[in-house]
Amino acid sequence: MTGALLFRDDAYRKDALGRVVAHSSEGGVILDRTLFYPTGGGQPGDSGWLRWGSAEMEVAVAVKGQGDQIVLQPRDAAILPPVDCEVTQHIDWDRRFGHMRVHTALHLLSVVVPFDVSGGSIGQAKGRLDFNMPDSPEDKRALQEQVQAIIDRDLPVVEDWITDAELDANPQLVKTMSVSPPRGAGHIRLIRIGTGADQVDLQPCGGTHVGRTAEIGRIRLGKVEKKGRQNRRIYLHLEP
Repeated sequence: MTGALLFRDDAYRKDALGRVVAHSSEGGVILDRTLFYPTGGGQPGDSGWLRWGSAEMEVAVAVKGQGDQIVLQPRDAAILPPVDCEVTQHIDWDRRFGHMRVHTALHLLSVVVPFDVSGGSIGQAKGRLDFNMPDSPEDKRALQEQVQAIIDRDLPVVEDWITDAELDANPQLVKTMSVSPPRGAGHIRLIRIGTGADQVDLQPCGGTHVGRTAEIGRIRLGKVEKKGRQNRRIYLHLEP
């Protein structure tokens, strides 16, 4: 993707400078380095603001553009910062942090539910995973307690990298049937929860996550829906 991926270097960074390198044909802004995570892998794109001088553009969402571009779409028909203009990027931190907490919690849900994941969605306060499982869980409360117990262990959440060939040799790392890990760069990002003997999960993922599981806080498992003969959808909520 165009420029440095600041959201990947530091998911906790709330603002940064950037320079406008182009406008998209749809009226979006492309920067040389971006703080905004683009929609992908079930995680919504970030929103926020670009500011330059006395002007401001509200960013409705960041999306993937042509090739490796990340495009910042304005909320309304806003005035765009001109090409080669230096801007200050500000993300909507509360929304981003909610996504980070929910996304990491869903990784843990996939740990305690031992079935392939066929889909998922991440929101600011809740998310869901679809599992390739024929029957609903017998004891949803027990699953909730298992997820919460892992959260309360305050395990570190870190990234790691492997080559395409290493992933091919370890296909069990891929839990999500509906989303393939991005290939082409020669290396693939992994998210590791826990280290050494305390490791509980390791899977390819390009999204943003909390640094430690305790930051997720209290969770609640919501309704379980039947979405097909072999599919069950489980909702996870962050408790206030």
